[in-house]
Amino acid sequence: MNTAHPIDPAVRCDIEARLTTIEAEHNVRVLYACESGSRGWGFASPDSDYDVRFIYVHPLPWYLRVSPQRDVIEVPISGDLDINGWELRKALGLLKKGNATLIEWLDSPVVYRADPDFLNAMRDAARQTHQAERTFHHYVHMARRNYREYLLGETVRLKKYLYVLRPLLATLWIEQGRGVAPMPFQELVDAIVTDSDLLGAIDQLLAIKRAVGEGEHGSHFPIINAFIDAELSRLETVLPPVLRDTDYSILDRLLMDTVLAGETKK
Repeated sequence: MNTAHPIDPAVRCDIEARLTTIEAEHNVRVLYACESGSRGWGFASPDSDYDVRFIYVHPLPWYLRVSPQRDVIEVPISGDLDINGWELRKALGLLKKGNATLIEWLDSPVVYRADPDFLNAMRDAARQTHQAERTFHHYVHMARRNYREYLLGETVRLKKYLYVLRPLLATLWIEQGRGVAPMPFQELVDAIVTDSDLLGAIDQLLAIKRAVGEGEHGSHFPIINAFIDAELSRLETVLPPVLRDTDYSILDRLLMDTVLAGETKK
């Protein structure tokens, strides 16, 4: 967890109250809610938003309709609170496609609400259906795009270094056959980065990011740039992991079990 900027107890209470309001207004049950942005990654600035993401389920009759229904809940941004969620069937469909964002949610160190049985089942399903080839492509493309868009000017927005480093390190994690990449940035650094000078530069970058505003600009970190350049160049010749045959029936069972479990709790 980001110990430099932990979740303020008053903010946590407000978020939990808003989740309860969402449940009542939309007649849903929030199964899991977490931080999905910089507070979950572990490098929030003092003025970082709270990016709350959640998975929810409807009562059984919602799933027995012929016509498709809206499968997201989006709450208007209020101050520094950004709250929205995905319906369970949508979330499981994205998990089947190897959606890396959803997989990250399940590993967030900042959890606002969780049905423990559901969360354990979702994490198990994510492990069993993980397609390393798809998440490899997702992360390497993100690293390359962010590098081109944010790190080639004379000065850089410091937070954008982390928006390149994190997906790059996640790519290397997958390349090394370590399984599902963890959400916390520090876990990736500890496992992947061995050069002491590079570690020192990353520590310095993190210290600055946690102390200044989101919009802070600064000079380049030559050591970090050299690492990014070298790895992105090397990865151009690296083949992604082989797409494997996967049994996705665990996702169907999870959908059915979760929807029916809600009926028994009435």
